Amino acid sequence: MATTGQDSEGLLARAHRLDVAAYQALTSHSSPDLDRAMAAISEAANLSKPWIATAALLAIAGGPRGRRAALYGIGSVAVGSAVVNLGLKPLWARTRPDRSAVPPGRHVPMPSSTSFPSGHSASAVAFATGVGSVMPVAGALLAVPAATVAYSRIHTGVHYPGDVIAGSLTGFVVARATTAALRRLGL
Repeated sequence: MATTGQDSEGLLARAHRLDVAAYQALTSHSSPDLDRAMAAISEAANLSKPWIATAALLAIAGGPRGRRAALYGIGSVAVGSAVVNLGLKPLWARTRPDRSAVPPGRHVPMPSSTSFPSGHSASAVAFATGVGSVMPVAGALLAVPAATVAYSRIHTGVHYPGDVIAGSLTGFVVARATTAALRRLGL
């Protein structure tokens, strides 16, 4: 059966309602210690600072394999950031969530960019995936802070869960493509 434009609009509207309901469930209750921690993590991840610092550590202490992992991780972040911020965000003019019900202790500055997909999530997952393609154990360990950064964006009220899921998937796919291209180049 063919779908009509009206059917797809209905599907998008239902997906948005589900996303808003999940957002409200995740952000409506206060836990002061967790709120402060998530806000600090979200802020610290601005401009990919933890990934750049980790790449520097890998490059300095990890020998040739660490340098390659750092290159693959940072390369994946660079391509992922470009894809999300220059390619995908302009396609969807999704507004940021209304965080009036989010406890103020969680708040971080509300970004001025559109909400979909999450750039922080894309960068975090792209870095972990890129590093993991060279150093699987390091990539697995980096999945924990990557997931924490991704969740922090919901917890602080600046993204819907769907934004974070889409950003994470984008980061993963872009990192896989980036690392494959770097390998083909002999890097």
